[in-house]
Amino acid sequence: MKNRFFLWLLVFLVIFTLMQRLGKPAESPTTFGDSNLGMVTQKTEYQLGKEIILTMQNNTDSVLTLPSDCPDEPLLVEFYSNGDWVEITARDEIDCPAVLSFEIQPRQDVKISYKDWAYRVFGEIGRYRIGVNATINGETKIFYSNDFSVISRGFLNNAWLNFIYRPILNTLVFLIEILPGHSLGLAIILLTLIIRTLLLLPSQRAMRSQKKMQEIQSKIEEIKKKHKNNQERLAMETVNLWKTHKVNPFGSCLLMFIQFPILIALYYVVKEGLNPDKAILLYGQIASLFSFSGISTNFLGILELTEVNFFILPLIVGGLQFVQMHLALSRKGKKSESHAQKKDKTLVQKAQGSQDMQDQMAMANNMMKYFMPVMIAFFTASLPAGVGLYWGVSTSYGILQQFVINRESSREADLDEPMVRVIDKKKP
Repeated sequence: MKNRFFLWLLVFLVIFTLMQRLGKPAESPTTFGDSNLGMVTQKTEYQLGKEIILTMQNNTDSVLTLPSDCPDEPLLVEFYSNGDWVEITARDEIDCPAVLSFEIQPRQDVKISYKDWAYRVFGEIGRYRIGVNATINGETKIFYSNDFSVISRGFLNNAWLNFIYRPILNTLVFLIEILPGHSLGLAIILLTLIIRTLLLLPSQRAMRSQKKMQEIQSKIEEIKKKHKNNQERLAMETVNLWKTHKVNPFGSCLLMFIQFPILIALYYVVKEGLNPDKAILLYGQIASLFSFSGISTNFLGILELTEVNFFILPLIVGGLQFVQMHLALSRKGKKSESHAQKKDKTLVQKAQGSQDMQDQMAMANNMMKYFMPVMIAFFTASLPAGVGLYWGVSTSYGILQQFVINRESSREADLDEPMVRVIDKKKP
């Protein structure tokens, strides 16, 4: 049980660290140079579709005011073709702010992201540069960034995009289109139910496996005590016990690993996928029907799904996770336990230190029951609320499944309990 807790902890840390690292671009590999306006991209090579970030630094002692190009893409983007630099243009259907300029303070820098223009502006493989027409000390000239390249996606990136990200994006977009009010929240809920239903059979097996592991835990501890000085015999007896009871020791973590890529994909869809720039990733029929401008990202008037919610949603999701952990780690019930567990307890108590083993099991259970919800709540508070909504609905689905598994386990225990029949002898 303790090993399972640390496995869950490891999975959580991997997911959280990966999401945090993927959300942060790499540091700039080049320098700004000595010009009055330094412009440099954070990398010199990007895979197709990746976010390009430009850093602009004001190297003068006065405020630098630059015009905004809204609703076109920021600044001047040029593509190298047939020996010449060609301007690339794209336009958004948005309302621009009244003030069409931005300022860079003396000796300060600003970052400009092209994550919403990755396909419309940088959609061809080749060399690019970014420029701006600026007036400094009465002189107007065009300042350019370093050249950088857009290259083809790698094999893994292509596999991720076509087999995980695009199906999630297209399913969510289709649901948004057909649901009332084009609600992102309702679409996420329905998408979650679809995914969990598709995963129903493997998740049922995982939950049954976890329940059986609880039931044979005392026998496993007895084997550990009996063969503590013979690791080979200990491993063999443990495997035989698993086979006898048809238990997969890692079955309870199966659902987490299956949902891991789905969770990552949904994170990126909610964070940056619901944008006209990603229309190129929609399947033909869906692309012809859908408009990104009509999406309602506010759920029930209280939850903005594209932003982080620090309090209410993490508490709800953490509470749901606690309920699921409590059900998953709970015993079958007093009636079924009275016979099935008594025999095991009697055997265990014959060995020295049996109470210590039971205490360790209880401690590991409590660590999972109370620590996991805290981790999940912290996880939810660091991601867009749409991801938290998915996790909350998925956990609610899991709670209903766990109720069913617990009832099945109780019925099986009742059937296994021996019936003692007392026959009264008649007097002669």
